[in-house]
Amino acid sequence: MPLDFPNIVPENNLRLPDALTVRHGPAPLLSRFVLQGDRAVRRMGINLRIRHDFDELAYVNKRAVAGGTWIPLPMMFDPDYSDLRPENSYWLSGENDSGEIVLTGAFRVFYWPETSLADEAGLFFCKGQGKPHACVVTAPAAQSINGVVFWGGSLWIRPDHRRRHLSELVGRLGRAFATARWPVDWMMCLVVPALADKGVASGYGYKHFSRSVIYPGSHLGDLEMVLAYLSPDEAYADFAEFSSNGLSDPTYFGDSNSDFAASRLDNIVTKISSVPVVHGNISLS
Repeated sequence: MPLDFPNIVPENNLRLPDALTVRHGPAPLLSRFVLQGDRAVRRMGINLRIRHDFDELAYVNKRAVAGGTWIPLPMMFDPDYSDLRPENSYWLSGENDSGEIVLTGAFRVFYWPETSLADEAGLFFCKGQGKPHACVVTAPAAQSINGVVFWGGSLWIRPDHRRRHLSELVGRLGRAFATARWPVDWMMCLVVPALADKGVASGYGYKHFSRSVIYPGSHLGDLEMVLAYLSPDEAYADFAEFSSNGLSDPTYFGDSNSDFAASRLDNIVTKISSVPVVHGNISLS
């Protein structure tokens, strides 16, 4: 079900801080966190932009899949299969000074006032427009994930930018942007069991895990996923903590032995975007 109440749609391809308008949540915290996060990424020579041209994301993905450097997009982020509109979805594009995409993250917001993730989980691997994939939901928390639901995924980091804690930051920035724009009730993603078991998904900021959502016969085979989720208040506390720790240390986003991006049904982007940068202004309510 699409989101059916008004929300601010930024111009496509604005820099992340310029696209931010805080209508919900704690404005000082969210604006400060986004500005700090954007500054940290820019120190690595990466410019973050908010985009809703999913045809471009699909183009980059298909070229990279053909080159063996990425896996296919989950169908919920593929415009050939899903109802992706500026009102309900966006993606983060991280590009270097040469215009190469070195990271991405895709995000959607659903409005489920009368249903829940337990009813809607088939959207992750849909078979066509409006035709969700059959799945088996055993995660108890899935029944409670309803209302305005943020769903994040498709985080890819090019190998030469891994081991720099970027995956810890990009997902958080995607969530911060969503909570500023919509009155979000829940934030969630689906991760493979190993990432929940090893604490990797906790490093992304998720606080709770519930097993499982199973997709038999998906285009990636029989697949088990774990529901990772948190509430807006938990997300705000996480933003504040991450801001005080990692974002306050200019050396944090350098080389390290941590590789949170190594596996998550994610892979690499190596191609160049065809869309130029567009600039705007930050707006805070």
